[in-house]
Amino acid sequence: MTESTKAYRQASDVASHAILDGGPSWGGLHARVLEELGLAICAGDPRSGFVLRIEELEERYGVSRSVVREAIRVLASMGMVASRRRVGVQILPATEWNLYDPQIIRWRLASPGRIAQLRSLTELRTAIEPEAARLAAVRAPLASASELMGLAGKLWAAGQSDDDAAFLTLDIEFHRLVLASSGNEMFAKLNALVAEVLTGRTRYGLMPSHPHNEALQLHVNVASAIQRGNPTEAHEAMLRIMERASNEMSSLWEGHQTELPTRSASPHA
Repeated sequence: MTESTKAYRQASDVASHAILDGGPSWGGLHARVLEELGLAICAGDPRSGFVLRIEELEERYGVSRSVVREAIRVLASMGMVASRRRVGVQILPATEWNLYDPQIIRWRLASPGRIAQLRSLTELRTAIEPEAARLAAVRAPLASASELMGLAGKLWAAGQSDDDAAFLTLDIEFHRLVLASSGNEMFAKLNALVAEVLTGRTRYGLMPSHPHNEALQLHVNVASAIQRGNPTEAHEAMLRIMERASNEMSSLWEGHQTELPTRSASPHA
């Protein structure tokens, strides 16, 4: 057995477990190979610089060359691999990946490095969503503002009744609509990213067992401020939602410091 085949087999348990826990909804051989390869690469086994051999992938997954090439093509479009002449298909460092791709986000949240990924995503949301709420208070159509109020009420009811599935669905839709109502098409495009974050937090048990009343009320405050056209209050309420999310997970950051980037010592210190 070659070293590359050993690497695929070592990663297979992680990949198979993640697929069972929530793989893609679409099926087919292409999807299975893509999912297992993507998960394995995001788990760091095989690592950056490793060369994938088409023939070994065919043997490993028991599929045709065309199936393997299609999976490789998709991974290449995400910046995860590149074909090198006389070398093969080489895994690229994470700095080259399209880190905003929802599929890569889901794979990274399924990997051993999910805590570092979750912190990065939470920091991104904290930078974007309060501003999106502020803009929505200025730009949101009346129909969208009214819809947000309705969603906030349903979210409160789902949180009080411990209906986790309904709560997640409503929470995703609430934050999607705030982004869309900002009138900024770049913000709106982040809705799939936010959906993966919220879904991943729930899937991997990184949410409180019961939504706090303050968090539920803050969603109502965001919707109310947007409906009343008060950008300052909308920004503040959304910022507090983001800060609560960060504080709820601060114990995770502290317990995984080796995964997280820190400031290097200054040579002039």
